[in-house]
Amino acid sequence: MQRELIYFICTGNSCRSQMAEGFARHWAGERYEVLSGGLSPSYVHPLAIRVMAEVGIDISRQTSDPIDTQRLREAKAAITLCGDAEEACPATPPGVRREHWPLRDPARATGTEEEVLKVFREVRDEIGARVKKLLEELS
Repeated sequence: MQRELIYFICTGNSCRSQMAEGFARHWAGERYEVLSGGLSPSYVHPLAIRVMAEVGIDISRQTSDPIDTQRLREAKAAITLCGDAEEACPATPPGVRREHWPLRDPARATGTEEEVLKVFREVRDEIGARVKKLLEELS
């Protein structure tokens, strides 16, 4: 039996959507298939990998990928994590649950290394709370 799909979408597929994918894979186990994609995929940000490792989740093997529009149409839920993705995300059928999580882009944080890491951690924690709530609602 094919597992239902949760799809996380962001512009670069480097930080927020990668963290969401990591949390969802970690907590959903085999219940859901989890993917992330970007409008202009780039790379998985090293600080996203670092702050996820701090909470025991390894996203170092995840890849930054373009959105697979066919798979997106098959999703149970499609979550956009930035304004660009919300506006430019491909259309989905009415049966796909669409949500937008307007989260700060940690890759744009400035300051000392510790100040930038603080932003990454805050965004990570917000994503974690939202993913946990989403999984509860979908179950």
